[in-house]
Amino acid sequence: MVELGKLLLSHQPSLSIHILIATPPYQAESTAPYIAAVSSTIPSIVFHKLPKVTLLPSTDVTHHEFLTFEVLRLSNPNVHETLLSISKDYKVHAFTMDFFCTVAFKVAVDLSIPPYFFYTSGVATLSSFFYLPTLHNNTTKSFKELNLLLNIPGVPPVPSADMPKPVLDRNDQVYHIFINNSMYLPKSAGIIINSFESLEPRAIKAIRDGLCVPDGPTPPLYCIGPLIADVDRRSGARSNAAGEGAPNDCLMWLDKQPSKSVVFLCFGSLGLFSAQQLKEIAEGLERSEQRFLWVVRNPPSENLSVAIKEQSEPDLNALLPMGFLERTKERGKVVKSWAPQVTVLNHDSIGGFVTHCGWNSVLESVCAGVPMVAWPLYAEQRFNRVLLVEEMKIALPMVESETGFVDSSEVEKRVREFGNKVKWLGSEP
Repeated sequence: MVELGKLLLSHQPSLSIHILIATPPYQAESTAPYIAAVSSTIPSIVFHKLPKVTLLPSTDVTHHEFLTFEVLRLSNPNVHETLLSISKDYKVHAFTMDFFCTVAFKVAVDLSIPPYFFYTSGVATLSSFFYLPTLHNNTTKSFKELNLLLNIPGVPPVPSADMPKPVLDRNDQVYHIFINNSMYLPKSAGIIINSFESLEPRAIKAIRDGLCVPDGPTPPLYCIGPLIADVDRRSGARSNAAGEGAPNDCLMWLDKQPSKSVVFLCFGSLGLFSAQQLKEIAEGLERSEQRFLWVVRNPPSENLSVAIKEQSEPDLNALLPMGFLERTKERGKVVKSWAPQVTVLNHDSIGGFVTHCGWNSVLESVCAGVPMVAWPLYAEQRFNRVLLVEEMKIALPMVESETGFVDSSEVEKRVREFGNKVKWLGSEP
């Protein structure tokens, strides 16, 4: 939202951007230093922290999407009061919501403020959410049970099990929230999206041609990407997790590596692996004989793939195979918790990126010209993998078991194959 605000200000400096913030139901990292930095440097961006709401004790704390929706639902009266307060001093031209914040749509309409969505993933996944009510009406089964390819306008055939994780189970309460949210998309004044025409031309055409909303009009689509947060934002928000000096140490190591020789492994701010999976990755990397830079986070205390609680610094000696760090120190580096991803991807020594397929990471890799190995973990990332591999052809897939586990031989195969492709590409004039 801040990057969108900055982009708007670059075109209309007279505007004032007001960002409403609800206290999240889980805490993966502190954003306070970042918010303070923006407030001190860009006075036209104003933050409004909404009063904290209290969830019922019975609320399922492991289901982070539902927790988020509950907080936003309970925050709606506060959104209404805040917009009224802002309206006393400013003319509010538009109310822009994240897709998760659809519950506030009615607040904007009631106050006669044009409601827009800012969709922060890709156009193809937006196509799937426009089309979701149609898919819902065409079957009585959950996507996870269908075992077939779904035909969504503007998108390659998508395995039903690769639909965004929150909509896989038709009986899940979150599924019905997403169906409801999807029905509000066509009612908006427009969709602002973090993508660009040449990256997803087929999906953009399908939406603009009205193919994704067969029973009604489609709002205007505004592709304003690639909108990439700068390195200062990341370091400001996450420097404590990495430890003082860790990013510089990482970049100094990269400076000593040959051009396009290093495979970078990083899985976002929320992605987590089990202790067993971390050991398999380590064994695969060691056998691959490729140079690597690997960001390791602590495994979750519960059976989760998402960090919904603040993570402590990992003990690498305890998590990784005995002697791994010593045996691989000449060609590999392991970084605790965080690395300055934008800077790393744009470093000359990086030849490839093993990623969880989060859309921000995808755009950062595309803009840096770095090919990917796609290893999705949660949210819409399996859907993104289909796009990266089948439609855009800028990624190799990491093949997992039915349970989502990836063994060391697959890691070795993909990293080695990837390394060979990078070397071959690097030999071209």
